[in-house]
Amino acid sequence: MSNNGTEIRFGTDGWRAIIARDFTFANVERVSQAYADYLSDQHNSTRSSLVVVGYDRRFLSERFARCAAEVLAANGFQIALFPEAQPTPLISWSVKQLSAAGGVVITASHNPAEFNGFKIKAPWGGSAAPETTAAVEKMLDQNTPKRTELGDDNNRQLESVTESYRQQVSNYIDLDLLRRTQGRVIVDPMHGSAGTWVESFLTGGRLQVETIRARRDPLFGGVHPEPIDSNLSVLKRRVIETQALVGLATDGDADRVGVVNELGETMTMHDVVPLLLLHLARQRRMTGAVVRTFSQSVLLKRIASACNLKLHETPIGFKYIADLMLREDILIGAEESGGIGVKGHIPERDGVLNSLLFLEATLHAGKAPSQMLRDLHQEFGEFTFGRRDLHVNVELGAELVARLAEKPPVKIADYEVTEVQTVDGTKLGFNDESWLLFRQSGTEPVLRTYAEATSREKMAALLDSAKQIVRGGSKPQSS
Repeated sequence: MSNNGTEIRFGTDGWRAIIARDFTFANVERVSQAYADYLSDQHNSTRSSLVVVGYDRRFLSERFARCAAEVLAANGFQIALFPEAQPTPLISWSVKQLSAAGGVVITASHNPAEFNGFKIKAPWGGSAAPETTAAVEKMLDQNTPKRTELGDDNNRQLESVTESYRQQVSNYIDLDLLRRTQGRVIVDPMHGSAGTWVESFLTGGRLQVETIRARRDPLFGGVHPEPIDSNLSVLKRRVIETQALVGLATDGDADRVGVVNELGETMTMHDVVPLLLLHLARQRRMTGAVVRTFSQSVLLKRIASACNLKLHETPIGFKYIADLMLREDILIGAEESGGIGVKGHIPERDGVLNSLLFLEATLHAGKAPSQMLRDLHQEFGEFTFGRRDLHVNVELGAELVARLAEKPPVKIADYEVTEVQTVDGTKLGFNDESWLLFRQSGTEPVLRTYAEATSREKMAALLDSAKQIVRGGSKPQSS
């Protein structure tokens, strides 16, 4: 607990809080000072003293970023401060390319508009490890924040590193194929920091590209800047109106991707990631292991087996994927929420690159996304995914999840439970590889229920039964 009564805790990817209530300049100063103290504690003569600072398009993000930079500068660090809002993956890329000691991104990613946040980036170009953020938390309020004015040359290194990121994406994607294709693509950054980045790679050819919701809007048009079905009605409508090949969306800080097919239907990550894996393995003939988090698709396991690729399964959270990408040869790692990492890039989610990669996969296939998915299901089996978040007290939810693991039900929705896994939450498996996962958030009163099943009807029935169990409407029969 702090000297001003505000407790600051880092979650899975940064500290996030409501602007003006807890996310204040005073608290940003405190966190920045703690991070400066952490870096100073780690510093030695061979280590860089440079820290990269970037920000998204949320309310006051540019001023919060300058505040953080001024605290770090007052503690003796060189600063590279982006002069405008940029995608988080670009900022992560810059940390690595400049061999910086670390980085700060002022962003609350896909959270509602009233939030802002403070992400720490590690020297290798991805999110800081939990050990790092825990150490920063411990250093809060050990020293009174110092702050100084920045010099005029604090962004001179960033123009060249931004160009190197552009070159990296250009080299990774077959842009010639994309540009010479006839048709229309709709891009939706959801008013976030991707802006016109995706479109900028696609101009100059036959392909027509239209970016919607490109301007800055700190209220994000009244929706959460998360590229999921409930927030993409504008994109879905525009894809249908223009008969576009595909719609591509990114979240508030552009590290997540979302896809709308040519029919105006949102594709889940259980559709998108298997299609990307097939493209990388079969069209590009790339190798490496596959990482799926505990809530990702059965199809990844089946495709990995068919392509003779090693499969890893991790708890939910991109940090687990990134850790494997740093240590092993990983082709692709993905989480259900839209974060995807691919071989040959930084071990970080990148919504800009992955938007272009999905478009490349679509055009290489020469088929509409809906047909690509039908072909995928014909070869590997059809699975449908759904998720529902239920309001449940953290302690009660955790107790329920533990109880389901210890005494699993014999049946769920008349389907016999054949397997129980507890990698992250409690996952109940069925004999056709369908599954139902209960997972309690540790930081908010939300119990997440996920299901993947061989039909939409079965998936819905599993989620309905999960809700009844959680709400106490029916008690699972213990074995």
